[in-house]
Amino acid sequence: MDTANVLIHVRFAPNGTVVEIGERPAGPTPQEWFDFLAERLETAYQAFSGGRGIFRVSREEIDKLKAERAPTAA
Repeated sequence: MDTANVLIHVRFAPNGTVVEIGERPAGPTPQEWFDFLAERLETAYQAFSGGRGIFRVSREEIDKLKAERAPTAA
């Protein structure tokens, strides 16, 4: 069975902070989600010019990471 890949697009402000990122669950800020993904998917990130970049990851892996980072019920 073919695994579906997801491209998570990231956009940075001129000062280097993350202003937009895809597949972000409720809770973390764009910067927190980027830091979380960068720590766990260090080889999956590709930087582009113009303050952009992408993570290439399988749908299964991103769903696991989103569940891990999702806020817990109080």
